[in-house]
Amino acid sequence: ENTMFNVSQFLELRNLKNRFEKNHPKFFPFIRAARKKALMEGSILEITVTPPDGEPISTNLKVQSSDLELLQKLTEVLSQNP
Repeated sequence: ENTMFNVSQFLELRNLKNRFEKNHPKFFPFIRAARKKALMEGSILEITVTPPDGEPISTNLKVQSSDLELLQKLTEVLSQNP
């Protein structure tokens, strides 16, 4: 199995990210602000999803240093040019 991240996968991921950003313009500014001001080791991240039927589901997690490392790497990868 090829586990290398190839250029076509990178381009597809970047295009999907760009489309998501266009469809949800407030999301990435929120994430940037949260990363700068509040997202640190020990922070609690809460997520609620409300489907069309209106029955929400929620969870939370305590941010670990490895979570921050993952977010940093994803940011770096999605900011690169192939």
